[in-house]
Amino acid sequence: MVQRRDVVIRALALPLLAALNVPRSAQAATPNPAATPFDSATVRRLARELATKPYQPPDTKLPGALTDIDYDVYRKLRFDPSRALWKGNGSRFQAQFFHRGYIYHQKVDINEVVDGQSRPVIYDSSAFDLGAIPSLDGHDDLGFAGFRIHGPINRPDYDDEICAFLGASYFRAVAKGQGYGLSARGLSLRTGDPKGEEFPTFKTFWLQRPTSGTDSLVISALLDSESTTGALRFTIRPGEDTVFDVEAAFYPRVDLTEAGIATLTSMHFFAPNDRKDIDDYRPAAHDSDGLLMWNGKGEQLWRPLANPTDLQISTFADASPRGFGLMQRRRDFAAFQDLEAHYERRPSLWVEPIGDWGKGSVVLTEIPSQQEVDDNMVAFWRPEAKLAAQGEYIFTYRLHWCWDNPWSTQLGRLVVTRCGAGSGGKTRLFVIDAMGANLKALPDDAHPHLDVSADKGALTNIVVQRNPDLGGWRMSFELAPNNEKAVELRAQLMGDAGPLTEVWLFRWTA
Repeated sequence: MVQRRDVVIRALALPLLAALNVPRSAQAATPNPAATPFDSATVRRLARELATKPYQPPDTKLPGALTDIDYDVYRKLRFDPSRALWKGNGSRFQAQFFHRGYIYHQKVDINEVVDGQSRPVIYDSSAFDLGAIPSLDGHDDLGFAGFRIHGPINRPDYDDEICAFLGASYFRAVAKGQGYGLSARGLSLRTGDPKGEEFPTFKTFWLQRPTSGTDSLVISALLDSESTTGALRFTIRPGEDTVFDVEAAFYPRVDLTEAGIATLTSMHFFAPNDRKDIDDYRPAAHDSDGLLMWNGKGEQLWRPLANPTDLQISTFADASPRGFGLMQRRRDFAAFQDLEAHYERRPSLWVEPIGDWGKGSVVLTEIPSQQEVDDNMVAFWRPEAKLAAQGEYIFTYRLHWCWDNPWSTQLGRLVVTRCGAGSGGKTRLFVIDAMGANLKALPDDAHPHLDVSADKGALTNIVVQRNPDLGGWRMSFELAPNNEKAVELRAQLMGDAGPLTEVWLFRWTA
């Protein structure tokens, strides 16, 4: 967890790096770097070959002038935006690069692909205004830590930041009108394992030069770690929803029994259902408020997130999942009252499998946190069968960086869960609000009921009533834990013809 928080997680704070611009870099240093052929099979071939060799740690050597700095010094690095890759060539997109330094020690190789030929993007320190950093004379090939893509996503005359790849195998993106929030990862290994998590890294990227008029961008990445290699291809289409089509192939060096496919990481500090011992003027602070799942049986499941006292891991077995995602459902400023963070503008991120993923589980890991910069929520798909050494495993999926479900549903949505002391001080009161066109359209004489159950303890005072303020319905009940340490709860609003809402899932802990 120390590595997660000190090395990777602070990438969530990098919206503050909006002043950074990265160079196209170094045509002066190397006028004609050597070209090599590149096609759709190149990265898979490289990953397959790399998996047959012993793991070699990445290059992390840097002068002390770049490692002995804090975040404030790092974020003040400046470079010439006029040297951005593809600037002035008529493309909708520009690529800008992050300098190495601070906690971003790993050198990442970046290449540009044009007409089936790949050439390296060459580092040139003269493109950077290093600010407080002393001269880097004698360090001619420091290289880059990552990159970001700009384009006119919000208005046609301004190039906003659309997505960024920085740190391990982390990347993040926004849709129109949004600010950065949660991240995705190329792969996660041993998340929540007491022995420690393994962080695969993107060691090499290939950016395919977009042609004039195209609205999509293709990026390929070579992934490496002690346990596996991988080849990932991203086709990126920004807009009202920003969509990444992902083709991922993995080549394990050893058997993988704890692999996380399509990993999402987010921050959840507190919400109305879990603000115990948090003294804060705001009603909530989080990038995501729930895990949404659409399982192979057709059930739509909503699990509110919680910042736990102890590490919590929840496993939702499934076969042929239709999708899952970490969602931000509260879209009103009043839900957060934060003029700086504007959590109501953070993306939801939905994973849509392409093809049949077979049997496995959606795994949710909730990590205790005392501060709101930690990405303490992790969700991913774990295949039931191990990924065996020397094999090839391909997963294709679509990532939707969105405002709401990117698919239609006839069911009411569970928009907020609240929890507090129940009657007599020995029970916990749960209050769940639901909204949806189907709920609003229920006739005045409708009498839906709450189907609620608990694996332990006792349930009392079950109430269902209209919520005229939301145009929806409110459900409430009390749980008597009876000295239990944890209770699994399940609830769904039902009508005469069947379900009216998603299934609500919750784990209460003492």
